[in-house]
Amino acid sequence: MSSFNIFSIAWIAIAVVIFFSLFYVVAPYGRHLKDGWGPNVSARFGWVFMESPCVFLMLILAAGAWESLNLVSSIFLTLWLTHYIHRTLIWPYRVNMTGKEMPLTIALSAFFFNIINVSIQGYWIFYFASYSLDWLSSPVFIFGICIFIIGLYINIRSDYILINLRKEKGPGYHIPNSFLFKRISSPNYFGELLEWMGWAILTFSLSGFIFFVWTFANLFPRAIANHKWYKKEFKEYPASRKAILPWII
Repeated sequence: MSSFNIFSIAWIAIAVVIFFSLFYVVAPYGRHLKDGWGPNVSARFGWVFMESPCVFLMLILAAGAWESLNLVSSIFLTLWLTHYIHRTLIWPYRVNMTGKEMPLTIALSAFFFNIINVSIQGYWIFYFASYSLDWLSSPVFIFGICIFIIGLYINIRSDYILINLRKEKGPGYHIPNSFLFKRISSPNYFGELLEWMGWAILTFSLSGFIFFVWTFANLFPRAIANHKWYKKEFKEYPASRKAILPWII
């Protein structure tokens, strides 16, 4: 077994541990911010800092393999950057983060996680994998890219519903009641799960599967925590609304 596969399996095992631990310890940022996690930094700075490897490191890895890039790996890169340029360099400046903070430990841990994750994805796409142009017309790729695009749309639209809700009703948290918010408390997380499920399918790779597992391990417990928070803070919160999977949980 190659070193890459051994590391990948170990990384999945860590994700499983993180998944179960997050049901007991909620990551302290956003609505769950609390003391006891060390010094804080500006939420906007922390966000841009921790997400930055997803843009810049991925571009560095792509540049290192520039002569061997083909249309398939270029499309993978475009899909990746479509999500992360928005997430890293656009969304933090559209959402109101004035006066908000996050623990430096959270920003640092996410930064180092992204370095590892981007390295796994980038090395597979640009250095290890070999996709022919026929891959772009395969049912697996077509199905995967459709799931990715649907997830991207759900993720971004849900985020902007929350942004516009604060513009309309003022700072703080309010109950959103449009789009998929009618069904679940965290459609933005649901959309992101679909994105990286689609990524795992369209790349048809262990690396893509790893990222989906980590995304699920992080977002599913947080969606449950958000759902509980909404029900606690708003007595009129719709009882039929689920946490992250419509009609399920």
